[in-house]
Amino acid sequence: MKKFLIALVALTTMQITIAQNNRGTFSGGFESNSQWYQDDDGLGTFAPQDQLRSNNYFTLRYSYDKFTAGIQYELFAPNPLLGYFEGFEGNGIGTYYLNFKHKGLDITGGHFYDQFGSGLVYRSWEDRQLGIDNSIRGVRVKYDFTNFLNATAFTGNQRVGFEVSEGTVTGINTELDLSTALDLETGIQIGASYVNRFQSSTSPDLNFPADVGAYSARADLTFNKFFLGAEYVYKEQDAFVLDGFVSNNNYQDGRALLLNTGYATKGLGINATFRAVENMGFYSDREASGNAFLTNTINYVPGYTKQQDYAVSNIYVYAPQPFVSPGEGKAGEIGGQIDVYYTAKKGSTLGGKYGTKFEFNYANWSGLDATFDVANNTYQASLLSRNEKYFEEASIAVKKRFSRNFSTIFTAVHTEYNTTIIEGSGDFLRGDAFIVDALYKLDGGQSIRMDLQHLSADADRGNWAAATAEYAFSPYLSMYVTDLYNYDETDIHYYSLGGSYTKGRTRVAMNYGRQRGGLVCVGGVCRFVPENTGLTLNISTNF
Repeated sequence: MKKFLIALVALTTMQITIAQNNRGTFSGGFESNSQWYQDDDGLGTFAPQDQLRSNNYFTLRYSYDKFTAGIQYELFAPNPLLGYFEGFEGNGIGTYYLNFKHKGLDITGGHFYDQFGSGLVYRSWEDRQLGIDNSIRGVRVKYDFTNFLNATAFTGNQRVGFEVSEGTVTGINTELDLSTALDLETGIQIGASYVNRFQSSTSPDLNFPADVGAYSARADLTFNKFFLGAEYVYKEQDAFVLDGFVSNNNYQDGRALLLNTGYATKGLGINATFRAVENMGFYSDREASGNAFLTNTINYVPGYTKQQDYAVSNIYVYAPQPFVSPGEGKAGEIGGQIDVYYTAKKGSTLGGKYGTKFEFNYANWSGLDATFDVANNTYQASLLSRNEKYFEEASIAVKKRFSRNFSTIFTAVHTEYNTTIIEGSGDFLRGDAFIVDALYKLDGGQSIRMDLQHLSADADRGNWAAATAEYAFSPYLSMYVTDLYNYDETDIHYYSLGGSYTKGRTRVAMNYGRQRGGLVCVGGVCRFVPENTGLTLNISTNF
């Protein structure tokens, strides 16, 4: 903590000095997420030895002429929050970079984030809520040859906590906008990528794949109110890894197909996604294959399902299954989702005086049809095939305003959840959730929001009920109380009381209560959070 405060003072002093000399611009931010864990006999949980834990990030950026420099100092005191990668321990400089831009040239040295296509072949990003930072430390060059042709190339090692990966990641990407090049009314964009992971090996097998490459080809088409996109990825043979054990004579390749289509007009929007993946785990260190913290992950394979907004509809969420595990009968997944958004006009039968919004989502995911040789950890699968159901969900939300001050959201969700596949054990579950959310706006920016929720499930912990009451004193200050109650099996209340205050670019939030254990997902990427009880404080600011 002392080192962190010294660095904070030094960097702030530097900012003031540079600002006074009027040389360039300084910007940055600070974020602190802390929790004081408590023993809880009701949950049967015990606080860790380090009861007070805190994740802190201090970011500074300096821009002058064609140059931009940045640094992120991080402090995990004395250890990261529960459920985070233990490599985030202590304090130090997490990321740094120097960037130069001139006309069509863009060069970065240090840490950088990027994405090729949909991310199936490569994506590096930071998500502090999930505890993910898989930036590349190395060199990246981007160049715009014309206004319709550009290319990107990079090489480096991936961040793993405060260290970097043993394996080296290299990539190249190019994108061509044919509609601009040929002056077409129809939008046509094509792209191609290659990403390589090199990691030396002591294997006696001369054919052991130290170099593993992945290729991506894609195209996007937009015409009038329609769009269509397709991407195909092939990953070369890599060593099969199971529970950290690397096979010296078992090598498997992988592949993926992604299709997106949609239609949009006034009052109506339709989006559909289809994806099939086989053995698409891609890591900068092969031994990290399938790790729960997503460290060393080169590519991005999110779960394409609706991101639900309420407690009971977030208990059973889908975690993508792109990996191979012969013992569990897994070779990948196939499925997709469709979203329909419709707004009934004001004055119509469905719309009423203020109009009504309807949102529908359907998602379905299954395993690939495959045969497995468990003794030798091998398999054969077809990419465009279906076998065991992993997850299915249908939901509808109706957003209705009854007056200028009063509005409601009615939500219904049906879920079918393969607990064994997604969590490792358990019975196949079917559940139905119903939620009513009401908001009443008062004068002076004040408002009252309440919701009632219920989930009926035929397995696991059975039925749940939840309720929330929130009062906003102004657009800047609010308080809430919520309770998620498993009344069918455990008779446990997951209660929480808290509030937040925002002033300018600074936000402070505090709450006390219980955290239900399970998967927490952001943008289709999930991590497991253990059950816990405690006081949480979140502070964020930008300047």
